[in-house]
Amino acid sequence: MLSIGEIRWCAHTVPCVVHMEASETHSLCLSGSWPRFLSQVCSCLAQITKHSVDLAEVVVEAEIFPQILNLLKDVDVYVRKNAATCIREVAKHTPELAQLIVNAGGVGAMVDYVTEARGNARLPGIMALGYISAFSETLALAVVVSKGIPPLINAVVTEPEDHIKSASAWSLGQIGRHSPDHAKALADANALPKLLAVYLHEASSEDLKTKAKRALKAIIAKCVHLPALEPLLHDAPENILKYVVNQFAKVLPHDVAARRSFVTSGGLQKILELQPEPGSKLADFVRSITECYPKEIVDYYSPNYSKQLLDTLDASELGQ
Repeated sequence: MLSIGEIRWCAHTVPCVVHMEASETHSLCLSGSWPRFLSQVCSCLAQITKHSVDLAEVVVEAEIFPQILNLLKDVDVYVRKNAATCIREVAKHTPELAQLIVNAGGVGAMVDYVTEARGNARLPGIMALGYISAFSETLALAVVVSKGIPPLINAVVTEPEDHIKSASAWSLGQIGRHSPDHAKALADANALPKLLAVYLHEASSEDLKTKAKRALKAIIAKCVHLPALEPLLHDAPENILKYVVNQFAKVLPHDVAARRSFVTSGGLQKILELQPEPGSKLADFVRSITECYPKEIVDYYSPNYSKQLLDTLDASELGQ
């Protein structure tokens, strides 16, 4: 087991080797052993850091930031991946350590890394963004402002491995669960249909479906931007649909403009076409929505309205 002194020595190696690599004067820089050395240093620090807050703080106190961020752009894929892994292991422990990474410019660097990396090399960056976002609204906003949402959505859509898709869905959920503003940022980036698509895909693993469902639930629960939710009324299965309809039931009673828009967009008609089981939560949410409107409006957009009109017409003709 390494002593604290040995850990500090290992951590102090990062600023030194980054400086030497930048200067391109050290003999190791020109040999094949240099990338392997850098990769092993970062891997060692990641293995130390992952175990506890105290060990993570020892590593951070050796001033690996911001120098380790430069390694995210190293020419060697293993150096980049192991540097990202080390940053992930620091980020996961406490809000203070996550904030330190943000203050050092780490979110922007990690977003760039996730944007450029592919496959398993992408995973530590994806998870680091999720860990940072999980701690607070402010830290999640740093990921949003640094344009971290598009590469995470890209990973959900394009990565062939389900475990990478799962991690990306989880990270998106960590961003969106904090506030309506965070949820709107995800909705504006078209994250909801993408998450729903992987949830519904029959080839998706159970873990991916679980992560996608949890992310959808977390984001929808904070989303009050109703136009972003309306497409889900048509595509979502009932176990997701109830969360969507619940948001409409929360917002519509208090927003006149939203009620009008919901009618003109066809949303009310779609709600009235649903056939929820009596006594279910979905049925309660539908009732809450219909109670926001005059009876004449509800009748007009009900599925059987045309038939009722024809029946009335027939009855009046027979009575003549």
